[in-house]
Amino acid sequence: MIVPRQIVRKMIGSGKYTINCLMLRTIVAIFAFLTATVVANKVPNPNYADALTKSILFFEGQRSGKLPPNQRMTWRKDSALLDGADKGVDLVGGYYDAGDNMKFHFPMAFTTTMLAWSVEQFKSSMGPDLQHAMEAIRWSTDYFLKATNIPNVVYAQVGDAEGDHNCWERPEDMDTPRTAFAVTAQAPGSEVSAEIAAALAAASIVFKPTDPTYARSLVNRAVQVFGFADKYRGSYNDSIGPWVCPFYCNYNGYNDELLWAAAWLLRATKKPMYWNYVKQNIINFKSDMESGLSEFGWDAKHAGISVLISKFVLGKPLNEKPFLPYADTFVCSVLPESPTNTVRYTEGGLMYKSGICNMQNPTALSFLLLTYARYMKSRVIRCGNIDITQKTLIRFARSQVNYILGKNPMNMSYMVGFGTKFPQSIHHRGASLPSIDQHPEKIGCKEGTQYFLSENPNPNLHIGAVVGGPDFKDYFADSRPNSAQSEPATYVNAPLVGLLAYFKAHP
Repeated sequence: MIVPRQIVRKMIGSGKYTINCLMLRTIVAIFAFLTATVVANKVPNPNYADALTKSILFFEGQRSGKLPPNQRMTWRKDSALLDGADKGVDLVGGYYDAGDNMKFHFPMAFTTTMLAWSVEQFKSSMGPDLQHAMEAIRWSTDYFLKATNIPNVVYAQVGDAEGDHNCWERPEDMDTPRTAFAVTAQAPGSEVSAEIAAALAAASIVFKPTDPTYARSLVNRAVQVFGFADKYRGSYNDSIGPWVCPFYCNYNGYNDELLWAAAWLLRATKKPMYWNYVKQNIINFKSDMESGLSEFGWDAKHAGISVLISKFVLGKPLNEKPFLPYADTFVCSVLPESPTNTVRYTEGGLMYKSGICNMQNPTALSFLLLTYARYMKSRVIRCGNIDITQKTLIRFARSQVNYILGKNPMNMSYMVGFGTKFPQSIHHRGASLPSIDQHPEKIGCKEGTQYFLSENPNPNLHIGAVVGGPDFKDYFADSRPNSAQSEPATYVNAPLVGLLAYFKAHP
């Protein structure tokens, strides 16, 4: 379970000193980034094809439910086969979000949306990995069809986080409460419902060419769930907050998720009603949007909305505002050479934001930058006195991917099983405990503590898992108890799949 960070913003300087402080910060950022780039360029680019295969394989290790015959991550077995029984519904399946045995549907839905976007954008570069990527998406969408099967009811979580986190046990053994929590018309949850709608709509685009019947069922359910999210507005913080917080509280409100879902429904259906919804509400939600233009992740969709819509409005001056200015502002807030940059970088060149599981930031934001680069083509973005081109964005995204895969001060790949040096003791229950094949007897709640505290490497290699990553000084402690650095999460890998597919084709 990744504990989310609070968004912290600082204003540097005032009056005549503001420019000097900003200039100094910009110079330092550029120097650090260019130094890291020069060093990194001495090392050959990593094997993106191998990393792509492994980044998708990771999702099989996160599966919950009855595993299929073609399961490749064989140290995992069936688990949580009675999920939903306490409410008389079938909630078997889906994904565990990170290193625990919880199913949090808000980040699971974002993971699904990003996997679908990765495939929609880069499927032509995926080769034999495309089928596995689509299986990863369908594992989730099949589950969300179950979770939204009752009108005006959306299941938002399965499991008691406090009970789960009090134990260190395999998902196959878990005996902690598997309570199912739902949002309803009386107790709404617009953010989680809208994100599920976005995931279903995005996935429908992926499946339409090969399975139009399934795609139609996805988009029809997306329409229904979005209508519920929009009609019964409210945050799940207020409905089921004691169970989702502080783990996956919504810190950014739900307006961004409503816009995000409408944008994906526009993409999936091409219906004018969704374009009208986005155009009108981008104005209605202006203060929300402008407060988070550099944010993108499971909790904040602001930058993603602008980039997603930019594909529709590029070359159409009457429709470009405010989407292109917002997308450009996002670019200028992220790139280290921009005078309006708001993101810190380590000396090794990694994007770094305060909080837990930093690696979710470089993967998600780099995906947006790469996607925007493909949309903008020859267009030039002006960040102060700096011109930003398509090549600039692609080069930056590559630098972040390369860092993750080993071109960094520790010469360490932060993807398990990739390269010769990678994390051995990740914060992950299933990977750190002996598999059922090796230890058929049950390992109880507290019996797993000895494995948690052990300094030995994990007995099961969770291939493809990308961990939280190094600290601001580019140092990584390969320590299981240090969840901030050593825990993987599905929403870290999902956008990375798209990045790796692109760079596989453009090595």
